[in-house]
Amino acid sequence: MANIKSQIKRNRQNELDRVSNKGVRSRLKTLTKRFNAVVESGDDAAAKEAFAAASKALDQAAAKGVIHSNKAANQKSRLAKRLNS
Repeated sequence: MANIKSQIKRNRQNELDRVSNKGVRSRLKTLTKRFNAVVESGDDAAAKEAFAAASKALDQAAAKGVIHSNKAANQKSRLAKRLNS
C-alpha cells in the first residue's frame, strides 16, 4: 500500500476506472457476439441494426479511451466485411 496521499487517491481512481472500463469492454463483446449470431441467422435488416449498434459502441469506447481508435477501426472493418459477404 502506498504511503503518499496523492498515490492513495490515484489508486482509488484507477480502480473505479478499471471497473467502469470492464463493463464497456464486456458490452463490446456482447454486441459483437450478437451481431455474429444475427449474421449466421441470415436476417439482413437485423444484421444492419446489429452492425450499427456495435459500430456505435466501438466508436464511443474509442472516444472514451477504453480501447485504441485503431482497434475500433479494425473491428468495425471486420464487422462490415462480414456484413457485406
